[in-house]
Amino acid sequence: LKANHQSQQFRLEDNLIKRFPEQIEQTKERIRGFEKDMQTLESHPLPKEGFVGMTMGSTQLHDKEAAGKAILDACKAIRGLDPMLIGKYRGLDMYLSLEDFGKTFRMTFKGVMAHPVELGTDARGNLTRIDNALAGLPERLEKQRTMLDNLHAQVAAAKEEVGKPFPQEEELRVKSARLTELNALLNMENERTLAPANQVVEEKNTRPSVLQRLRNTAPNTGSPVPSKPRMEVR
Repeated sequence: LKANHQSQQFRLEDNLIKRFPEQIEQTKERIRGFEKDMQTLESHPLPKEGFVGMTMGSTQLHDKEAAGKAILDACKAIRGLDPMLIGKYRGLDMYLSLEDFGKTFRMTFKGVMAHPVELGTDARGNLTRIDNALAGLPERLEKQRTMLDNLHAQVAAAKEEVGKPFPQEEELRVKSARLTELNALLNMENERTLAPANQVVEEKNTRPSVLQRLRNTAPNTGSPVPSKPRMEVR
């Protein structure tokens, strides 16, 4: 548990130092990008009647039907997988690309941010998809603002948690002390058990063998042999 607590503390510190600041700055950049692109769209508003116009290559198209057909013609002409700049709409650059191994055509409107739209096979339907996607920028901007608020809340929560001691520190200290005490008692008991056993081994080693005892207790039946008198030689 203590190791997990320490690991969590390290993660919190890393998040406060690196991760959160990076994410906050990236989110702020996206917010600024959406705000800038929305300003661009506001400077090229959709008219209540008629068509706002579209640039395809160097051609200005003021008819909605013609613009829709030009997009389909561009889809037929595109080759390769790299996005290709084909025109401009409401102040944003239009890039056409093939996705899903050539199965899907995607139009990406680029200002500061990129705003992708998947195209279909209907000319008018594609223009409706484009307008709906661009109309969704305020919602996407609001999501980024909510994300920024959440990041700030996470920073505040992390600051409250970082540096907190292990909550079970006192319990761990008491249990560790008790374990040390039990180990000491166990060692003392082992020493007491080993002492008599060592004494038995020592007594066994000093006890005379059976052969030695027999030699010590055997009767001495022999008598000394008298020495013969030495004859004097004359």
